[in-house]
Amino acid sequence: MCGIVGYIGNQNAAPILIEGLSRLEYRGYDSAGIAVLGSRGPQVFRRVGRVRDLDASLPRRLAGKVGIGHTRWATHGPATEENAHPQTSEDGRISVVHNGIIDNAATLRERLDAKGVKFSSETDTEVIAHLIARSEAPTLEGAVLDVLSRITGTYAIAVLDERHPDRLVVARNGSPLILGVGDHEMFVASDLSALVRHTTSVVHLDDGELATVTATEFRTFSKDEENTAKIPTTIDIDFEDVGLAGYRHYMRKEILEQPTTIERMLRGRLDERFGTARLDGLNLGPRELRWFRRVKILGCGSAYYVGQMGAAMIEELARVPADAEPASEFRYRNPIVEPDTLYVAVSQSGETADTAFAVQEVKRKGGQIVGLVNVVGSTIARECDGGVYLHAGPEVAVASTKALTHMGIGFALLALCLARVRDLSIADGQRIITGLRSIPGQIEEILTGEPGIAKIAAGLAGAQSLFFVGRVRGFPVAREGAQKLKEVSYLHAEAYQTSELKHGPLALICESLPTVAIVPDDELTDRNLAALQQIVARKGPLVVVTHPGVAIGDPAVPAITVPKNERELDPILLTVPLQLLAYHAALALGHDIDKPRNLAKSVTVE
Repeated sequence: MCGIVGYIGNQNAAPILIEGLSRLEYRGYDSAGIAVLGSRGPQVFRRVGRVRDLDASLPRRLAGKVGIGHTRWATHGPATEENAHPQTSEDGRISVVHNGIIDNAATLRERLDAKGVKFSSETDTEVIAHLIARSEAPTLEGAVLDVLSRITGTYAIAVLDERHPDRLVVARNGSPLILGVGDHEMFVASDLSALVRHTTSVVHLDDGELATVTATEFRTFSKDEENTAKIPTTIDIDFEDVGLAGYRHYMRKEILEQPTTIERMLRGRLDERFGTARLDGLNLGPRELRWFRRVKILGCGSAYYVGQMGAAMIEELARVPADAEPASEFRYRNPIVEPDTLYVAVSQSGETADTAFAVQEVKRKGGQIVGLVNVVGSTIARECDGGVYLHAGPEVAVASTKALTHMGIGFALLALCLARVRDLSIADGQRIITGLRSIPGQIEEILTGEPGIAKIAAGLAGAQSLFFVGRVRGFPVAREGAQKLKEVSYLHAEAYQTSELKHGPLALICESLPTVAIVPDDELTDRNLAALQQIVARKGPLVVVTHPGVAIGDPAVPAITVPKNERELDPILLTVPLQLLAYHAALALGHDIDKPRNLAKSVTVE
């Protein structure tokens, strides 16, 4: 959940490290630091707080053309200057930045303590620095390999050694790490966004892989010291895509980008003639798709909720049993992995640790798994047997908006593929394609109602707690709406099936507890409206998200009207106003919308 940046080349390292760390702020952190190696040896600077606080503390002339930097999210020990990274050895020779958790750090710490090593922090990372410094290996690479053979857990590490000023040594296991290849300079980062200003030529390290990085070259190798000969690939990200472009917040920018990015995602993927979708990246032909008897979707947080939407689409269109499960729970229940089940891993970043571990569990047991992922070259994208890239473009705000909408469309495309090799007619396939083509314009229509949604959100911002309710297709929408509101406004919100209100939660309805109800125009509209009368009768404040023509019955009840699409696709559109609702509630409360407390964009530890 932290950020790593490294540089070696012919420029001063400090400005590049600071700029890279600023690009990684969205990942979530509570302290930051850099180590720069110059003629005076390694100089380490650390601060609790924002990167700008660290930048303000640096000397004006901080010379040195090699360095590493880090944004830390506290795990071992609280957010203090002593616990911030880089962590160093006793003599200051070795500096280390680290993402992940070392499981046996306590045992190793006890052994080092018994040998007289003096610790200056509570972190597991400091153990790595001391072990490298005490290694008898003749090279830095050998010392890092020696230490990696003694630690267990997840890590992405970058190591700076005063005795070897011409190189950085990095390693990865379970946490992302990328090399950026420049002109007589090299970069290291945990995220592409830290690199795109400087290079689009990158190398993704695999788990168990290390690299030696100098100003002019890199070498990748395994723990057995065998060269892995990685070849750089070109990433298709524009530097301007990761900027605010005049917007106040990334979250609003990304909500408003959705019509454009969805058009891009659908381009070339809709086959009007045969009423199906083209998803060549699945690496599955019609015969293979037809063979699957069940679909299991794995994701975390919002990806799990949109997975529930996807499961409903697959069951409705393809008539194949489908369900979604939190990836964080999957591997711990010793799941039965069936050969005729298609497993689908969903992740915006492609680096979500819980989902990556679930992918490994499926593969270990011989299952077939594909990914719905936004980041090309990410861990999950590379480990899956095939997949669908979301093409949402960089999503910087911690609260996922455009990537989530793209996930919903990705599931619609997958459902269409599965359905058309079974019993869905060409006419019905073409009906879904027409619906998909309509989505960008319909989202534009929703966005024009932003002022009205903002007014409703300001009214909800004063509540201590809220309910979000929906039935069948509307329930995952309600769950995602509650999640989004919690993430950025810090208001307590719970989602229930509308039909479950009378089975307990109705006891909480009162004048101080608002309910946001998802009421699509479908076969359950009348039942949904009847349930809402139970809320109104108890004087519960109510907001309804619905379709044109649905008669709520009380003109005093605020309504957000969403354009009607095909019933299978309606949930995708119904989520969009809830994104704006959460954004404007957080704005009314004065919160740091893009960096909500306690959260990070990419959760790379369990």
